[in-house]
Amino acid sequence: MHSAAARETAAALGLELGRANLEIFAETLLELARADGNLLAVTSDSRGSGKLGPFGKALPRQIVEVGIAEQNLVGIAAGLASAGKNVFAVSPACFLTARSFEQVKNDIAYSDRPVCLVGISAGVSYGALGSTHHSIHDFAALRALNNLDIAAPADNREAAEAVRFAARSQTPLYLRFGKAALFSLPCPEQPFARGKARLLRDGGDLAFIATGETVIHAVLAAEHLARTEGLQCRVLSVPFIKPLDEDAVLAAARECRAVVTAEEHMVHGGLGEACAALILAAGMPCRFRAAAIPDEYTVTGSQADIFRHYGLTMEGLAQTALTLAQSSAAQTA
Repeated sequence: MHSAAARETAAALGLELGRANLEIFAETLLELARADGNLLAVTSDSRGSGKLGPFGKALPRQIVEVGIAEQNLVGIAAGLASAGKNVFAVSPACFLTARSFEQVKNDIAYSDRPVCLVGISAGVSYGALGSTHHSIHDFAALRALNNLDIAAPADNREAAEAVRFAARSQTPLYLRFGKAALFSLPCPEQPFARGKARLLRDGGDLAFIATGETVIHAVLAAEHLARTEGLQCRVLSVPFIKPLDEDAVLAAARECRAVVTAEEHMVHGGLGEACAALILAAGMPCRFRAAAIPDEYTVTGSQADIFRHYGLTMEGLAQTALTLAQSSAAQTA
């Protein structure tokens, strides 16, 4: 997924390649379920793709299979939660958030059922299967719903902490996981907390604000710009799209010359729009760009191909940020 230059940059930073967040989710869920017989996994023919095979073998009485019926999945999960069960509803993100939108709205959010909706193979993880299987609408759709938190962990550590957070949460939550193996992030000992961003790198020239699997590309872009251009870039990992860490976003806009957001999502309705609206409402004169998938027929290819095409790689984000910084400097001059 990464270019040779990006891999070299990651190695220079001492970042190790881990596993897919989806695998960490499944392992952490099994660990929690072994200690809590009240925890249930409900799937829509997603046991294999959700890496829940070991869960089903170890705890067959704690997994419910509803077949390819995502709307039923959400309704059953809500019913089990209303009976006091700790429910994780697992399904491909593209179907869970589109086909089941009405059930998510009414049975989970409106009815205030503390279900963790787990969107697997999110973003463009399904690659060449194409737009029918891409989930680049989920942030936009679910941000429109009251009483539903939205989170997209950026590495294995965030993924494990997110699952543990979900198991304790008493409010509806959507967790988004992809399929790619991820590098560990240079994250100081900051607790994983609802609605809080994590500062991975400080700087005042530019700010990258990223979520999910784009965060590592922002980290590498920041290091690349430091080496090649002498720019000091702040990098914020934003696991929670909703609630958004407004203080961290506004501080970046106030203290840095420009802000670039990055997300594996359509340009409409995601992290970029949320940050732009916040910054504009605060009246801040901030140079801003949202790196995301544009409003067009998405190109077909692997996740890596799609990231490269839309500039969501180290090289693409660095160029976007550099162009923005140069325009900001020219305007100031």
